[in-house]
Amino acid sequence: MAVQLQPRFDAQVVLITGAAQGIGAAVAQKMAAQGAILALFDNNASMLAQVSGQLQAAGCQVMAFVVDVADSAAVRDAVAKVEEEFGVIDVLVNVAGVLQLGKVLDYSDEAWARTFAVNVGGVFTLCRAVARGMQARRSGVMITVGSNAASIPRQQMAAYCASKAASAQFMRCLGLELAEYGIRCNVVAPGSTDTAMQRQLWSDASGEQAAIAGNLTQYRLGIPMQRIASSEDIADSVCFLASSEARHITMQTLVVDGGAGLGA
Repeated sequence: MAVQLQPRFDAQVVLITGAAQGIGAAVAQKMAAQGAILALFDNNASMLAQVSGQLQAAGCQVMAFVVDVADSAAVRDAVAKVEEEFGVIDVLVNVAGVLQLGKVLDYSDEAWARTFAVNVGGVFTLCRAVARGMQARRSGVMITVGSNAASIPRQQMAAYCASKAASAQFMRCLGLELAEYGIRCNVVAPGSTDTAMQRQLWSDASGEQAAIAGNLTQYRLGIPMQRIASSEDIADSVCFLASSEARHITMQTLVVDGGAGLGA
């Protein structure tokens, strides 16, 4: 008997924020390879153009928007343009995020506000804008890429940890409100992943091995699986939760950290 393979996201409209690099770009590439129609949001115009251009050259249908997810009006307008061009969005993947290190007593009001404006406000604004079309159609998937830092304290990362905890709880509440409409809301929570954000935590070339080994003086466990994650590792988990294979999963957090949080 012949088996006919079907792309997971054939002709589905997928909106990805933070799509110009790292995890967001990896999600875009994997979903494009599985038949998705892509809307890519990022505030880095040059890198976004590079990613979208590569996908278009490969035959993918793509629209790219230079958007700061903390700007509610810009998000609303961009989402409306996507829906006007492509129709209702089937999948939203929130990847955009910021990390600014600093001790709590030295942290500025501006840095705290910006962290929450992007990591929490951006998630809220995108989900609200996209969910309206999903609710009317009674189907859809929304995934936020969070962090295992949402449940594990980190030194000099209080704002980041708190913002990721807030966005994770927001996704659970949203999932509860929208479940009756067939809309699923989940979180993928990476640990240390080889991205530009991760590399800013490294002081020298030994940073990757230091992340794997951990640092007891900073109360930081290492990675039991003895490797740092790639962006593709995280993208694979996002694609699973976005697919019909996860059709009965909602309000959950899938931790992808190589055991760094000891399953907590």
